[in-house]
Amino acid sequence: MEKFIISFNKTFIVDGRYKLFLSGIKNTVTIAFFATLIGIVIGLIVAIIRYSTKNNKKLFILDLICNVYVSVIRGTPVVVQLLIMYYTIFVNIDNTVFIAIMTFGINSGAYVAEIARAGIESVDKGQMEAGLSLGLNGSKTMFFIILPQAIKNILPALGNEFIALLKETSVAGFIPVMDLTNAGNVIRSRTYEPFFSLYSVAVCYLIMVLGLGAVQKRLERRLSQGDRN
Repeated sequence: MEKFIISFNKTFIVDGRYKLFLSGIKNTVTIAFFATLIGIVIGLIVAIIRYSTKNNKKLFILDLICNVYVSVIRGTPVVVQLLIMYYTIFVNIDNTVFIAIMTFGINSGAYVAEIARAGIESVDKGQMEAGLSLGLNGSKTMFFIILPQAIKNILPALGNEFIALLKETSVAGFIPVMDLTNAGNVIRSRTYEPFFSLYSVAVCYLIMVLGLGAVQKRLERRLSQGDRN
């Protein structure tokens, strides 16, 4: 018991090491949240372009760029993308949290694009025809009729993407950013006792994921109730 207490004290109390965990949690949530927002924006734009190309061949070049983007991002490891961003593209930027946000946001956008495209295609084609018959052009029909229905359909998948992205940020420590995983690793290297530091990281991730999962399930129930009503 005494050894247990000493190990706990060395991991959390000595030199205020618990602050490293708090800083890591803050950075992890910040990276995941803003990366998800960026991913949603990029994903929706890419999905709309790829969907619209079917009826507008003038968007062929944009569609080709989007296809290359999705293929490259989904075909390369996020760790490699992170290192490329840090060592080549944002080499003159010292804000590693910003670099991580941009990397994970761009990575997430490729996956959200496929989710959003499937959501848009799930909306009945008659909705587009109905919007056009009401005097709306293709763009207004997409933004005011198609997209709201598509977003409602893909909200559960977007929730899963956020949870997956939260866990993926554990590799952010490959660049000098103090995320949760890196905080635990730093403390382990200082105490030479991996038990508390690593298990604490795992528990923190588990709590965040379970919390997000509970919020997602509640949102899905409310959406399903709205559909029934």
